[in-house]
Amino acid sequence: METTQPRIKTTKSLFFMLLIALMTALFGEIKIMPFEDVPFRFGLGSIIFFFALLIRPLPIVWTGILTGVFVVIERSLLDTLFYNDSFVPQLIEHLPASVFYLTYALCFKLIRLEDLKKQPLLLGLCGTAFEVISNTLEHVTTELLLSAEQETFSSFLIFLVVGLLRSFFVVGVYSIITLTEQKKQLQQLMAIHSELYVEAMYLQKSMNQVEQLTANSYQLYKKIKPLDTLLSKEALTIAQEMHEIKKDHERIYAGLSKITNTEYKTTFYLSDLLSFIVEANENYALHLKKDIAFTLICPEDFKTKEHIALLAILNNLMANAVEAISTRGFITLSVSIQQNKTTFTIEDNGVGIEPALLPIIFDVGYTSKFNNLGQASTGIGLSHTKSIIDNLQGTITVASDTTTCFVVHIPTRNLRKEL
Repeated sequence: METTQPRIKTTKSLFFMLLIALMTALFGEIKIMPFEDVPFRFGLGSIIFFFALLIRPLPIVWTGILTGVFVVIERSLLDTLFYNDSFVPQLIEHLPASVFYLTYALCFKLIRLEDLKKQPLLLGLCGTAFEVISNTLEHVTTELLLSAEQETFSSFLIFLVVGLLRSFFVVGVYSIITLTEQKKQLQQLMAIHSELYVEAMYLQKSMNQVEQLTANSYQLYKKIKPLDTLLSKEALTIAQEMHEIKKDHERIYAGLSKITNTEYKTTFYLSDLLSFIVEANENYALHLKKDIAFTLICPEDFKTKEHIALLAILNNLMANAVEAISTRGFITLSVSIQQNKTTFTIEDNGVGIEPALLPIIFDVGYTSKFNNLGQASTGIGLSHTKSIIDNLQGTITVASDTTTCFVVHIPTRNLRKEL
């Protein structure tokens, strides 16, 4: 079992090295040839090779060797096939291409590639330098093998320009992909964080209730102790067990608090947070196969210190709006920022809320959502949402007529992060 895992890893690495070599050789045929009568070319092959090194850690030198071999053989076979030339002379003619990929790979072997991925500008400059070095050695090898005289200075300028374009193109695409992936991971982390925030808040509420029950049980023990020894012992046992439950709750709450109070390195602007919420609910609507048009109106902005609380509040209200729409509709999330208060308005054209239910929808235990077995929804619910808003010293109101509109007012000072 211990030898199987390394073998699988080696097989995967070999497969990806061969795939990179093949893709580099194929894309290398999309090319520009700047020198007449010399098989020196600028193709897309090095772009594929550089990008592959960034997205998948592999033995760099072996990848360079395999790629060089594939490129030389592929070009020689194509020239032999289309121009009826002999294979061996073509092999010699294209041999300098292998020098490029071997040199390119050796250059990347000398640096800490994983560290440079975090510094796009430096990575692009390194890629450019390695391109110039590799193209220069390929150029020299071509002159030696084919006795072709080429002007050195103009060649160097071409190498520099092409190196800059190709390297920064690859780094730019890689950075965009990386940022997109990081954004998705951040959204997932924030969603989990907001759920833990709600759970921690209600655990704290439960702790207060347990503490009160413990005190009541102990008072009951003191009252009945002179009257009934047996019953008083049972009351004392209940009080002790409640105390143990409280201590367990405290330990869990302490752990959750460490997570929910953790500061993100990223500073969240309100507009970014609202974009996350809209995007998440767009995906939720697609998952439910609903055609919903989302509109975000956020004319002003500020850095917020309550991103987790806002995420829990607004995501719940938006998800409810998605669920209220049968197949097609619209949801609008708008924000109005004033000096004293910030107002969030969520409007949808779903099924609406019956007038008789409007006074009780924020009550603890109220839900209008049940599964196929008749079990109540396990979402955080409107009562939970209202509790979070109350903690922020805010208010929430609802009106339902042709559209349903939830309006949340929160003091701006409780949301804005001080500079």
